[in-house]
Amino acid sequence: MKRIFIVIISLFAALFTSGAQNSIKVNVQNLVALDEQFNISFIIEGEGKVSSFEWSPGEDFQLVWGPQKGTSSSISIINGKKTQSSQTTYTYVLMPRKTGTFTLPEATATIKGETINSKRVSIQVVGNGAQSGGSQGGGSQTQQNEQRSGGSTGTIPSDDIFMRLSVSKTRAVVGETISATLKLYHRVNIGGFEDARFPSFNGFWSQEVQAPTNIEFHRESVGDNIYNAAVLRSWTLIPQQAGEIIIDPAELVCLVNVRNQSTGSGSIFDSFFQDDYRTIRKRVTTPAIKVLVSKIPAGAPASFGGGVGTFRMSAALTRDSLQTHDAAALRITVSGKGNISLLEAPKVDFPPDFEVYDIKTSESGGSKTFEYPFIPRSHGNFVLGPVEYSYYDASTGKFVTLRSAEMPLKVSKGADSAPVQSGGGQLVVNPNRKDVRDLGSDIRFISTGEPHFKRAGWFFVGSGAFWIIAALMCLVAAAVYFGTRKLSERRADVVGSKNRAATKMARKRLSQAGDFLQKDLYTAFYEELHKALLGFVGDKLNMPAADLNKENIAERLVEGGASEEQAGRFTALLDACEFARYAPSEGHEAMNAHYEGAVNVISEIDSAMKRKPKMNAAATALLALLMLAVPAWGGEVEKPDSLWSKGVSAYADGRWNEAREAWTAIAAQGLESAGLCYNIGNACYKNGDNAGAILWYERALKVDPSLEDARVNLEFVRTQIQDRIEEVPEFFLKTWGRKMCWLLSSNVWAVLCLVLLGGTLAMLLLFLLGRGGARKAGFFTGLVLLVLCLLCLYFASWQRSDALKHDSAIVTEAVTEVKSSPGSGVSLFVLHEGTKVKILETVGDWNNIELSDGRQGWLPAGNITVI
Repeated sequence: MKRIFIVIISLFAALFTSGAQNSIKVNVQNLVALDEQFNISFIIEGEGKVSSFEWSPGEDFQLVWGPQKGTSSSISIINGKKTQSSQTTYTYVLMPRKTGTFTLPEATATIKGETINSKRVSIQVVGNGAQSGGSQGGGSQTQQNEQRSGGSTGTIPSDDIFMRLSVSKTRAVVGETISATLKLYHRVNIGGFEDARFPSFNGFWSQEVQAPTNIEFHRESVGDNIYNAAVLRSWTLIPQQAGEIIIDPAELVCLVNVRNQSTGSGSIFDSFFQDDYRTIRKRVTTPAIKVLVSKIPAGAPASFGGGVGTFRMSAALTRDSLQTHDAAALRITVSGKGNISLLEAPKVDFPPDFEVYDIKTSESGGSKTFEYPFIPRSHGNFVLGPVEYSYYDASTGKFVTLRSAEMPLKVSKGADSAPVQSGGGQLVVNPNRKDVRDLGSDIRFISTGEPHFKRAGWFFVGSGAFWIIAALMCLVAAAVYFGTRKLSERRADVVGSKNRAATKMARKRLSQAGDFLQKDLYTAFYEELHKALLGFVGDKLNMPAADLNKENIAERLVEGGASEEQAGRFTALLDACEFARYAPSEGHEAMNAHYEGAVNVISEIDSAMKRKPKMNAAATALLALLMLAVPAWGGEVEKPDSLWSKGVSAYADGRWNEAREAWTAIAAQGLESAGLCYNIGNACYKNGDNAGAILWYERALKVDPSLEDARVNLEFVRTQIQDRIEEVPEFFLKTWGRKMCWLLSSNVWAVLCLVLLGGTLAMLLLFLLGRGGARKAGFFTGLVLLVLCLLCLYFASWQRSDALKHDSAIVTEAVTEVKSSPGSGVSLFVLHEGTKVKILETVGDWNNIELSDGRQGWLPAGNITVI
């Protein structure tokens, strides 16, 4: 076997060697100057010697010298077989006769009787051929270049070395690909480079294409002059914005070697004792380039993916037959010329039962591949596509749409799909759905506490009781305001009404002492005055006679609302009465002064002590008024309570259907509560009726959106239904407001509204009747309370409005077709039980419904139940 393998290898080597025999290669510059001598070499390879060779330069070139012949040979032995080859070279020196592009004649050679010919070669001849180090035999020209390049002056002319940044186009549209190339041109002796600065390409997406580490120069003609040119960098640019974009200049410092001017005697030994060259740093820059970028025209197709150029598209499935819960992928490849790197993924519509994962993207060789991994969750025959992808063709100025073929996919029933009987049909439970695993394995338990039943559809906000209580609160506030104003007006006359009323009370108590004063009975007057003072304070403060001493009296007077000064004057009168009973008479004037003092102090103390009970009474009245704001919106009756208890007991014993019948009997009486709807939903779920469970959970949340158990169970049961529909997200401020509104029920918000209304009215009275800082505090506090009151009213009304709407329903049939029109329309899609829909209009026995993702259609009214 080994020997056969060696023989085969030898045969291939022999064939390869024979195929390479007897050929002529041409080695020549493709760009020369008119006054330049250049070499052309013909290299003949083959077995054996060249017996003859013929070639003439033609009329366009002058033969300066040649041919010069050179010969070499080689011998190789492979597996005992000897092979001999030879190489013969013929070299000529030519000079052009005129400028232009010419084709050299072909050469003819004969080897062992076989005649072979060379290929024709084209050469461009330019008039001004000044360049460095590129000619053969052009020593005088090289010296001219060095003299022109600063040999004596130390400066380098700008036309001897320069850079150019060229772009493929200066007018483009956003996203169109532009090629940029930076080249260095020179005809001097360059020793190196430093301080390179390249453009930043602001406004472009840029990618570096060429960045050679070893710079290789080649001849290139610029303006009928020959230069040594090399590519320093090249980029792919894609404009990202419309308008005029400026590309910054590029900069480079070149180290140029120039010959020093000879200062010696002309001896041949001068070159051994002085340097012939020195280095000059020459900075070269490119001018700034302006690129005018226009916007992509309006009217782009929906499948436009940002592509600008020309592209092709292919789409294929990795597997066209699989089982449920098996993974597969759709691969879409876009290739062509343009902004491949910036292409967006095409939009692909997968069937609703397919679980689609993140798109994987890869790019290579001018193409971009998008991979869409997916897992089908239900069996059947499906069709993916056709996939559409549009791009903008800048050359024609039009949008082009690519369209793939339809891709059939057969999904058979896998072993993990377990049908569960639910209601009237079969539902496939998805064991891999993360929602089910995260929420748990069962719903939350029922509500066992007796709820507060109310009439179905009744809400406290907007009811007659609500507005009557609000009106009464406003009337009471108005009465307090006007009554206080009137009382203030009467009290404004201090010498008049206030003092007259107080003096009348005091004189009534001191009438007997006044009689003794008129009769000038000294001892009797002071005894009666002392008795009147003690009687006043005893009756006012409800103090027994044993406790009527000056210390207790002063303390109790201050506690009752009198000032310390008033209490001191009162006890001083008591001292004066006791002193006068045992002292000689001080005269009628002293008795009259004590009498008037007693009248004044009793009047002042009586007024001070009356203010405090009035304030307490006002607070008590206000508290009683606020207590009236708490409504009683439903009376508990005997029969619903017994049915409730019966349902709770049946549910606890696992008799789900019996519990459901007991609770639905309460709802049939026209009564409702959030807890009742929640419990019925739990009983429906335990009976296997997922659609009924979702219906009653939705009803519970209509009655009380703050019922967290109903919301959790609703999300749990939704994971058990077959249809999964993406909801259109609403405005975030509305979402925040809805969440805040759902913190409490509508009736609680309404009660808080009335409480805050009472606080607002109280602060209004404080602002209108108060003084100084109290008015300012009342104004701002009342303003805050008013805003909160209106916010509570808005939340309560919002929940009431949502609850009284009957535009949402739950599909209760196992499977129902949605048609394009009532009756005999085209079938648009299929819905399964438990899916929530919105009712737009009703025509006969058909309802026009809308899904949460915006799709609409018609289905029979008997297939849905209004929430």
